Amino acid sequence: MRLRPEQLDKHLAQGLAPAYLISGDETLLVQECADAIRAAARKQGFSERQVFHVEGNFDWSPIANELSALSLFAERKLLELRMPSGKPGDTGSKLLEAFCNDPAPDTVLLIQCNKLDSSTTRAKWHKAIEEKGVTVPIWPIELTQLPRWIEQRLRSANLTATPEAIALLADRVQGNLLAAAQEIEKLRLYSDGSPIDADLVAQAVADNARFDPFGLADQALAGQTAACLRALAGLRGEGVEPPVILWVLSKELRALYRCAEQIDQGLSIERAMSAAGVWERRKPLMQAALKRLSLPQLTSLLVLCNRIDAAVKGSGDDPWQLLDRLLLGLGRAA
Repeated sequence: MRLRPEQLDKHLAQGLAPAYLISGDETLLVQECADAIRAAARKQGFSERQVFHVEGNFDWSPIANELSALSLFAERKLLELRMPSGKPGDTGSKLLEAFCNDPAPDTVLLIQCNKLDSSTTRAKWHKAIEEKGVTVPIWPIELTQLPRWIEQRLRSANLTATPEAIALLADRVQGNLLAAAQEIEKLRLYSDGSPIDADLVAQAVADNARFDPFGLADQALAGQTAACLRALAGLRGEGVEPPVILWVLSKELRALYRCAEQIDQGLSIERAMSAAGVWERRKPLMQAALKRLSLPQLTSLLVLCNRIDAAVKGSGDDPWQLLDRLLLGLGRAA
């Protein structure tokens, strides 16, 4: 049986299958599905739990012994296999297939893998689990799907939020579901029961650190160059890596560039920002930057972003010095 993550709770309420395979690269969803299976197993009397890490030249004999150790007085047990590669090898494949075809009544098998390729999903052991047990393939949440996922997550936490707040949170976590879940938990502490707005999201996310890359971007848009350079030094001191800062600044620059292109074609600043999808609360900052920076200047700054990216990857330049230069360029003529 193949299930989607959202179908798992209903299945578990009806009883446990002998084997489960959870696969995918979305760490949060993989972990939550595994937690749900563990909770269901405990509830149904599987009090013993053993975890095996299947890597390299793994010795399958301890698992074979566990799977074949039948006793009248044996405790019901959950065996977990952490198998990132999804490649059990010949010995493991035969063992998993044999267990699925003749499962022990006192044992449930839980396997966690990274994303599986098509050849693995056609393997006999995988087909045996899908036929006799449950597979839960987990696919990444696309950026276009992220606001809806966040909205559902908020609802599960008995929270509501304005569309702008959801869009802001989606923008700041950018597909990192673990970060999104952590921010939602934080918003529960801030919330007073009324709908969460964008200002509250900005406040909560900014509380992650004394110096905040998003706050740095806002200062850069406003042309507050001295404050930007102090904040950049603070971020460096707190151990924030250059790629994080570059990602935030380059995202703002790309938005500015799209607006500047529209303005260059004759649109007003207001219409250009609306066409580029700039939120209302950010329009004053974007407008200040657009009045200060021309399209050629923005082009040069984006080229500088590419140079910083190369520096991060080892080109020989100092990425921190180049970030200083980028902030000076953003504050040009302020």
